[in-house]
Order: sequence, then C-alpha cells, then structure tokens
Amino acid sequence: MSRTVYLNGEYVPEEEAKISVFDRGFLFADAVYEVTAVVNGKLVDFAGHFARLARSCRELGLPLTLAEDDLREIHQRLIVENRLTEGGIYLQLTRGNSGDRDFHFPSSQTPTTLVLFTQSRAVVDHPAASKGIRVVTCPDIRWQRRDIKTVQLLAPCLAKAWAEANGADDAFLVEDGFITEGSSCNCYIVTADKTIVTRPLSNNILHGITRKALFRLGEEHGITFEERLFTPEEARRASEVFISSATTFVWPVVSVDGQQIGDGKPGEITKLLRRIYLEMVG
Repeated sequence: MSRTVYLNGEYVPEEEAKISVFDRGFLFADAVYEVTAVVNGKLVDFAGHFARLARSCRELGLPLTLAEDDLREIHQRLIVENRLTEGGIYLQLTRGNSGDRDFHFPSSQTPTTLVLFTQSRAVVDHPAASKGIRVVTCPDIRWQRRDIKTVQLLAPCLAKAWAEANGADDAFLVEDGFITEGSSCNCYIVTADKTIVTRPLSNNILHGITRKALFRLGEEHGITFEERLFTPEEARRASEVFISSATTFVWPVVSVDGQQIGDGKPGEITKLLRRIYLEMVG
C-alpha cells in the first residue's frame, strides 16, 4: 500500500509527492530535518524534536512558519493515515525553490518546502538491542556546525560504508584524537566504577534528544554521567560502550576496532538504561 506523504500543506500518495529540481534542499543541502520515533502509535519526545528543529532553523536563518501544535497534528495524521504502529516520522524543511540555481539565499518571499513521511520499522525489539553492534573508528570529516541538524549527510554515509567494508555495523568518528560521535548517534563509554562518560555538548556534536532524556533518567535512578572527551583507546578498554539516537534509543556496542568490549555481551548499565527509557516512552 502506498504511503501518504505530507508536502507543503497537502497529504498525497508517495508517488505523487514531487518537488522542483531547483529546490535548495536538492541543490545545496540547504535544509534541516528531524526524525521522531513512534511507539504504539504515539510520538516519542515530540516537544524535544520540535525545539531542536526550531533551533536549527534559527541558526540558519531558515523560516519555520508552523507552530509546534500544527506540526504535531501533521505527525499524528500521518500516523493514522499510514496505520503506523512503530517506526519513525521523517521531517525535512528546505529553503525552497527560487526558480534557478543560485548560491545566494532567495528573498524572504520564497516559500519553504516542508516534507514529512513515515517509516515503519522495529525500534523496541530490534535485534541490535539484544545482540549489540560492532563499530570501527574513522576520521571525522564533517563541517564544524554538527549541532545543526542539516541534511548534509554524505560524510556519515561514507562512514557507514567504511564500517561495512571493514566488517562492522557502524563507525565512531574521531577528531584530534578524540571520539566526537557516531555516524548517526551519540556515543558513551562506561568506566570500571560504572560512570557513564560522553562528550560535552558543543558545535562539534549533535545535541541528541535521546541523550538529553538519558541524562534526566540517570539523575532519577542514581546513574552517574560525566561529560568529557574520551579517546578510541578508552573506548576499547571500557567496561561497556553504547550509543543513543531517536530510533535506536539505546544500543550496546560489543566491539570497537575489532576489540571485544567486556565479555562481548550487552552490559548491565546499558541494559538498565534501555529498560528505563522504554518504560518512559510506554
């Protein structure tokens, strides 16, 4: 069955959802995006995703003309129209089509392009959550404003291709000798004293919505987080390693650069965090 897609105020079959070849999202990656998870037909932390979308738009001077309640209504209608029980909703907002290819920003009168579509997939009982994933490290070649969630994702795609070519599931990105984040996730290590270490927020990493929720849950459950830089060697020697993102929630990492983490199975802290996160989302 064809999905219903939202495009600039209309709900249309996916095969009819078309944008101009002159759209700046297509020509310049002049666009931002968000992915909101859906569990049991309900949005997960939509307010957090809207707040980050609004921030990304402010940083780029990209008009966001719809209010939070309006966007929430669009998300909820797509859930109903596509009978989505579990998965995610992708949103992309571009600076629109000014009628030709021109590096200069178009006038403020140029309408933006807003697209949303659903993706049905397992997020609660995904095999990676119980088995864990293998990661390799590679250089971080992305631009310097990774805190803005733009569609400039060629570098993460190359990192994932590098991981696959080296027998791994994903990649941790390294800059100046320290891990920044994963190709599409935030990264964490667990020390021998059960402290969770993750990189501090800055322009160098995405400000993860799931990351923020994990900090809050950690405080409620007496789990200690420490924000500091850490190296690939620290990750390889850690008691546990895990990742977080909007649609993985919490996934354990069982090897880094071919070196087994702990006993090669998901660790207790990682399993606890995933459990209490799932309890939160219901």
